[in-house]
Amino acid sequence: MDNKIQGEQADVVALTNECDLLKDQYERQQKMFDDGLVSQTQLQQRNAAYQNALAKKTSAINKLAQSKQELININIEQNGVEQEYAEKISKTQADRFQSMGQIADGQGDLAKLENQTANYTIRNDMYVILAPQDGQIVQANKTGIGEILKEGEKIAVIVPQQIDFAVEMFVRPVDLPLIKVNQKVRFMFDGFPALVFSGWPNNSYGTFGGKVYAIENTVSTSGYFRVLVIEDSTDKKWPPTLKNGVGAQGIALLKDVPIWYELWRNINGFPPDYYIVNDDESKTKK
Repeated sequence: MDNKIQGEQADVVALTNECDLLKDQYERQQKMFDDGLVSQTQLQQRNAAYQNALAKKTSAINKLAQSKQELININIEQNGVEQEYAEKISKTQADRFQSMGQIADGQGDLAKLENQTANYTIRNDMYVILAPQDGQIVQANKTGIGEILKEGEKIAVIVPQQIDFAVEMFVRPVDLPLIKVNQKVRFMFDGFPALVFSGWPNNSYGTFGGKVYAIENTVSTSGYFRVLVIEDSTDKKWPPTLKNGVGAQGIALLKDVPIWYELWRNINGFPPDYYIVNDDESKTKK
């Protein structure tokens, strides 16, 4: 449309120039006619050419004005269409935002329901307290129904079914330097008959082997140091019916020496030679 208007404007300019030229020629012809130099017929021809050019100029100006009006109408129509689609886009965006708001509300309700479900599940699980491992309850501190429990309060004492037994052996401070980690120890458990031959541990009956696992560095209230002894995997197994709390008597093994040396030691009053663990062997077993 812009090209059409520019072409019509060029036509108007050309016709205006032509009209001005013909007007000038008509006026000079009129002057010559007044002076009697040309005939009236020539004057009328010039007048007719001028009137035709003026009519064409007027027609071109009207066409240009009509094209400009069409352009204005097209712009108005275009603005109307743009406004219409802008309203539709705004409405669509509003619907989209409304839908997003509904989705957010739904997600919030879902999160709230999931939180309530988790709370109900936790509360429901609190009706039953599960122990971390299988065992037997030996002491129940809370036995009633509907009792109030404090955080961290002990409810019951459970003894596991499958445990690794260890023996607490108490040693006098004067004998503590004689005890080493992984040192061999023989035990006599209460309820299990035993025959002990002093000096011949291999010939004793009913004793079980162990080895020192840990030695406490602080003395107990009774004035003794506590030593933990575990089962010796190289010796025969401890009784399967052994229970927690069974009493035991521990005997630290002496070093194997000839009989004459033992007699000589006792006659001269020398201390016994205890079994000494090899450091390399101790580090390997750790």
